[in-house]
Amino acid sequence: MEHLSLLAGRQEHPSAGEDRADRELWEKAAADVLRKAGRMKAEDPDALVWEKLTRTTLDGIAVAPLATPETVQDIAAPGEPGTAPYTRGSAVSRPEEGWDIRAHLADPDAVQSAADAITDLENGVTSLWLTLGRGGIAISDLARVLDKVYVDLAPVVLESPFDPVDAAEAFGAVLEDRGVRSAPGTSLGGDPIGAAVRGSSAPVEETVVRLAELAQQHGTSALVVDGTVVHDAGATDAQELGYSLAVGAEYLRLLTGSGLDVATAAALIEFRYAATDEQFTTIAKFRAARRLWHRVLELSGAPEATGQVQHAVTSRPMTAKYDPWVNMLRGTVAAFAAGVGGATSVTVLPFDFAIGLPDPFARRIARNTSSLLVHESHVAKVTDPAGGSYAVERLTDDLAVCGWAQFQRIESEGGVRASLAAESGGLLDRVREQAKEPRQRQIATRRRPLTGISEFPNLEEQLPERRPYPEGAAALEVERYGKAFEQLRDDPATTPVFLATMGTVAQHTARATFASNLFAAGGVDTVAAGATGNPADVLEEYDGQPVVCLAGADQTYADWGKSLAKALREAGAAYVILAGKPGDKTVKPELLDDHCAMGIDALAFLGRVREELTR
Repeated sequence: MEHLSLLAGRQEHPSAGEDRADRELWEKAAADVLRKAGRMKAEDPDALVWEKLTRTTLDGIAVAPLATPETVQDIAAPGEPGTAPYTRGSAVSRPEEGWDIRAHLADPDAVQSAADAITDLENGVTSLWLTLGRGGIAISDLARVLDKVYVDLAPVVLESPFDPVDAAEAFGAVLEDRGVRSAPGTSLGGDPIGAAVRGSSAPVEETVVRLAELAQQHGTSALVVDGTVVHDAGATDAQELGYSLAVGAEYLRLLTGSGLDVATAAALIEFRYAATDEQFTTIAKFRAARRLWHRVLELSGAPEATGQVQHAVTSRPMTAKYDPWVNMLRGTVAAFAAGVGGATSVTVLPFDFAIGLPDPFARRIARNTSSLLVHESHVAKVTDPAGGSYAVERLTDDLAVCGWAQFQRIESEGGVRASLAAESGGLLDRVREQAKEPRQRQIATRRRPLTGISEFPNLEEQLPERRPYPEGAAALEVERYGKAFEQLRDDPATTPVFLATMGTVAQHTARATFASNLFAAGGVDTVAAGATGNPADVLEEYDGQPVVCLAGADQTYADWGKSLAKALREAGAAYVILAGKPGDKTVKPELLDDHCAMGIDALAFLGRVREELTR
């Protein structure tokens, strides 16, 4: 299959006659800042800022600090909204109410779920997503949960990884009992391939064919290609795209094999993707997904098929257990990005998702996030508002190319089921080696900071209490990005580290703050000496803690750091740490046991410190 940039004609842009003087002025201004920050040398050319400020995603995509017309000269035209290849949206314009605001229901207490459904629908939600069976609402309780829901008006999307056919038949019984047809947008939600990744053994072929029969009988769609399955396992954006295309292609084969034409089969499939707080990559992912799926349908003989139906869900792994209120900000950015990226429906997970079953306040904030974006911020007034942005168009094309390469790799391995089942070298191995492990290294070194977890933690916070999830709930199986730090916080150290602050408050605050935040990220408290002028002042405040950390300015280290380190050891300190980098201009490494500075492996450092505190 040819390179995706050949899918449409080249874009025509104004010639790269941008004002070179303006470009050079920007380079000089940016270079001056980087020189002051120590990231560039005086003799480095200003143009080096492009290299210094370009970041590379886990997919290997280089994201430049500034995009120009030249950035997009070699990529395909995105087309118009509502027309192939649907990069700019599956519809010509947004519905008056914006995107579909979809609430998630999974509380095994049927009475509570029924109440939540009505509360959500009466307060801005426009569709419901129900998790049924293990880890969610009992299938036998479905009719009770939907008792007061007008299922012919409010779309319902099912999710039952372990009993998809039973759940679909139970929903069909609800429709038949009421003598109504389902609301447009309703889906039986089957995804036996994705469910297998989560541990289900539901038969794939039989499930797909039976759900298609039930969907045609009741006027619903049948399947949901759930990309969050691999996202939750740690996948990159491109891996999630490639996986979703491979699953979608497999479902097309099974559906057409049962007698359906490609366009009819495609209409039975919805796609679910994770939306993260990485705003621009999320926008680009949803745009690229539509373009890629259209290409699959085009190659399958159905170029006239409608655009991809997309359900965005705020990322489970990005949520944090500690300082959970920050999740409101993460969810807002993710919902904004998904909406701007053209998602058909958006689910914002409650901010207390990582703690337990959400309470009414958290559900309210979740649904209001989309309502505020749509009705007060008017984000949905314009179709594809990011379209035409040089940066977004470039990133969309790069993600599409990477996603297509992932898809081709999976297909070359015999298809998605064969790749997932491979003992080694398959998709899940690549997710671990190329995405999960590199991301964890970035988190450990705090190159990828997590607010409230690895940065700015609050050891004094009291987490809100929530009812626990039932066994088998997806929330229990997700490995959150901050899990390693959270585990340290779950078991806080009982002995604090002594901060041997050196000099005046102004002299030691920067390093003392850095060190105390780092220790707190590992569940370690600190006690500080305060303003001091010499080793004797510090020793007056020292109370025999086994681990001490020197915190001051470089000049103070050079003046009396050596004598302070020796004095603290003589007073009983067993492990001496320097906040900063050791050396001839600070404190020599042979006088220290450890040091903490930007770029260190924070998790490894905290592990060493906690071990010393327990000796």
